[in-house]
Amino acid sequence: MGIVRVGFIELWVRDLEASLAFYQGLLGFRLERQEEGRAYLRGYEELEWSLKLTQAPRAAVRSLGFKVEKEEDLEALKAWASSEGLPFRLEADWGRVEILRVQDPFGYPLAFYHRAQKLERVLQRYHEYRGPGVLRLDHFNLFSPEVGKATQYYRERLGFRLTEYTEDEEGRLWASWLHRKGNVHDLAFTNGEGPRLHHFAYWLPDPMAILKAADILAGAVQTDRIERGPGRHGISNALFLYLKDPDGHRIELYTSDYLTVDPDHPPLRWSLNDPRRQTLWGHKTPKSWFLEGSLLLSLEDTPLSTRPSPLQGLPEHVI
Repeated sequence: MGIVRVGFIELWVRDLEASLAFYQGLLGFRLERQEEGRAYLRGYEELEWSLKLTQAPRAAVRSLGFKVEKEEDLEALKAWASSEGLPFRLEADWGRVEILRVQDPFGYPLAFYHRAQKLERVLQRYHEYRGPGVLRLDHFNLFSPEVGKATQYYRERLGFRLTEYTEDEEGRLWASWLHRKGNVHDLAFTNGEGPRLHHFAYWLPDPMAILKAADILAGAVQTDRIERGPGRHGISNALFLYLKDPDGHRIELYTSDYLTVDPDHPPLRWSLNDPRRQTLWGHKTPKSWFLEGSLLLSLEDTPLSTRPSPLQGLPEHVI
């Protein structure tokens, strides 16, 4: 369907100013537009906004956006949604004249777009960088009670490629990492109560930026925002720091994974019993990581109901 990469996320937040103090004030996102309870932000490498914050009565995720290569790809996606009986609608937003919103068969609120207003290039305006230097949106991680089915569907119907996966000794899939843009993932499915968002991730320039982010939170006496890390994943090999925003949405600061552009790149299997898959350095993952996630919204902007996973295990075996 011509999906190029992850494109944007729209979060509902209960206090827009508090959210801007976190994303713009602490993490240094560039605020490009603010109006009528909405704010549009981006990283320093991006030429389009990638984070939309909307003042709302509840915290939730409205859209998980993906960019497509051509206008014709939007038509193909409309045909896909229609043929499968999926709810869909067309919308417009600031800088994006046509966005196709689709609720996929598993409940995830997807959004696809092609044309977007290009913002001024600021990548080399290093004197304007704030925070740890957030560069670009990298991926979404989604809680799913049916990881195997979702993974197969996204590979066969939407053209995602599998890079890594976690499997138990019975051959059941517990988590998967899928990409379009050529690094480890644009999208991951994680076993758990869902559909929900586990986290969204932004790419940082280098490992020192991860440490700088931790120092910024410490300096601001907001270390309670740090949920996990800094550390290095076994899966993806990336360095990470996980934070919770004022509404409990989880954002990962992420860097140093690897290229997967070869079409015959072999997926890497991890055993569910291998503790190195979560954290290569060995420190424990907090229980909140396995249990907490963001609610998703339907196309009518109502909260989606969730389902428990039929796969049962100890909390440390969930991811």
